[in-house]
Order: sequence, then structure tokens, then C-alpha cells
Amino acid sequence: MIIVQDKLVSDDVVERQFICNLSACKGACCWEGDYGAPLEKDELAILDSIQEKVRPYLSPAGIAAIEAQGPHTWFEGMKEHGTPLIDGGPCAYMTYDALGVAQCGIEMAWKAGEIDFQKPISCHLYPIRVEKFEHFGSEALNYDRWDICSAACQLGEKEQVPVYQFVKSAIIRKWGQDFYDELDGAAQFMKTQDS
Repeated sequence: MIIVQDKLVSDDVVERQFICNLSACKGACCWEGDYGAPLEKDELAILDSIQEKVRPYLSPAGIAAIEAQGPHTWFEGMKEHGTPLIDGGPCAYMTYDALGVAQCGIEMAWKAGEIDFQKPISCHLYPIRVEKFEHFGSEALNYDRWDICSAACQLGEKEQVPVYQFVKSAIIRKWGQDFYDELDGAAQFMKTQDS
């Protein structure tokens, strides 16, 4: 475990390798699991406000799920809000491209210039999961191992891309360039200690 600014960072975040391999997994993280994508408090209002602009990029089943559950849902099991699910399965914001690869309707609207919100930060940061310690005003960044991502681990090892480098833009979006630079510096220092 390393400390960067006021955050605890798991060694796995800097030592493990990862590159999403969508041709292998087809975006399974968008339809696997028991809960929707975790949402931060400020993202709830954002999702409320972008519904009309995102709707054209969603599937009929996704639209129906959002109409029935709302743009976000409280998941008791994870004790936080998340994206709604279609019949307990795929994320309501998920759709497929022509090759059957899952894609995010929110991100599609963002790429089209319709909205300025890329996607939930928990999706952007994945495979890093953030654990909040409200009492201490701190957070922990952990590497979430999931068997559906085995191809991503293999590709990351082949290309030698650490988890934190794979999600560099998400880390900068969430905590800023200074945080990323300090994390990178700590990772480089750890590498010299291991050699």
C-alpha cells in the first residue's frame, strides 16, 4: 500500500498490468454483476439532467428500464446509488455496436458532442474501484480482479501497461494531473526498489 496525497493506493494498482481487450470480452463488465455502475452523489443530478440527450443512444429495453426505475437506482447490497439494470442484467445505458460489443450510450452522446459528461467515473476508472472512508475524509484505490477481465490482464502483461497507466485519463479527470504525477513517481520509485 502506498499513500499519494491523502489516498491509499493498493500496490496492485501500480504492479499489475491491464488493457481492456474488447474484442475478447465484448464489454462484459457492462452486463455482468449484480449491481449497476456505482455513482457519485454529484453524478445523480447529472444523469437526471442529460436523459433527453442520451435517450437516442439507448436500446428500447434500456429506455424502458430507466422509465421504470429512474436514471439511477439505490442498491442496498452495495449501499450506494448505481445505474439501473435491465431485468437485473445489463446496465440500462448499455447498447451494442455492429460487432456485438457493448458500448455506453452516455459515452456515445458525449462523443457526439451532445453532452459534456463522458460517463460515470466508476466506469472510466475500472478496474480501479474506490473505497470511501467518509469518517476520515479519505479514499482507497483498489484493483478489482474479475475473471471476465482475464484477456485484459493478458494483454496488459504482453504490453507491460500497469493498471494506473491504463486509466490515466480517468485518474486525471477524478483527482487531477498532480495526483497522477505523484502516483507515477511513486510507481517508478517502487520499480527501482524491486530491481
